[in-house]
Amino acid sequence: MRLWEGLRLAIGTLSVFPVRVERVDREVAGHAMVLAPAVGLALGLVAGLPLFLPGPRLLGAALAVGLLAVLTRGLHLDGLADLADGLGSGKPAAQALDIMKKSDIGPFGVMTLVLTLVIQVVAAAYAGFAAFVMACVAGRLALVWACRAGVPAARADGLGAMVAGTVRRPAAWLVTLLALLGAAVLGLGVLPDHEPATWAPSFAVPGDGTGTERFDTWLDDSDAPVSVDVAVSPSPSVPFTYDMIVLPLGLLTGMGTALLLLRHARRRLGGITGDVLGALVEAATATALVVCAILG
Repeated sequence: MRLWEGLRLAIGTLSVFPVRVERVDREVAGHAMVLAPAVGLALGLVAGLPLFLPGPRLLGAALAVGLLAVLTRGLHLDGLADLADGLGSGKPAAQALDIMKKSDIGPFGVMTLVLTLVIQVVAAAYAGFAAFVMACVAGRLALVWACRAGVPAARADGLGAMVAGTVRRPAAWLVTLLALLGAAVLGLGVLPDHEPATWAPSFAVPGDGTGTERFDTWLDDSDAPVSVDVAVSPSPSVPFTYDMIVLPLGLLTGMGTALLLLRHARRRLGGITGDVLGALVEAATATALVVCAILG
């Protein structure tokens, strides 16, 4: 029952979809953070649909990133801008946190926001639908590790205080393993994206290329040459695609970027806040897309 409440809280917090949440406490919040990657999967499947529109790939990617922002109320982008302002100010932790609480966006926030959106759009245009879905999962997987046991909250109130330390490490590892397996499945080409490059053993037989080659042989009991027709059929493909490596690698790289940013935020601010969590989502998403665009 509490797991179901956690799913409701995850959907209500991380998306624009209206849900009724009847109970909110740290236990339910922990379940919500564990289930955050599942919400990311749903968001990616819906927001990535514009990538299939005819026309320039950049246009479809811009619409996909924009739709993702709408489906999340721009919550994570706002957190990214606020964290950039807070860290960019160079102020002590208390003053930086006060800057982050303000509703306006400063120059550091604007620059970070614009650069991140440009990177996401361009990378999504080249990475494709499956990579976009995986990147959305990677962004929400960052929440799981940011809310693991041992990570404190920077404030005594707010979203960070509610979810900080609510995820047990075994649960975080289990969700990560499931996300990696899911990324590998996406790499198989189960989603309609581009035609995946498959690896298959092959051999060449000299001939006229018609598919039926002729070999001259000699029978032991006859001096007459005999021509034997041999049908050459293509070798079966091994179920392996290059994307099965690229997508999990993109997910891990996105997680690595998020953990580095988390470490810096903890050192500067003393822990996590809602803005820090939003920034981690966007950083992991952008990094995963860039890796897939470069390697894919």
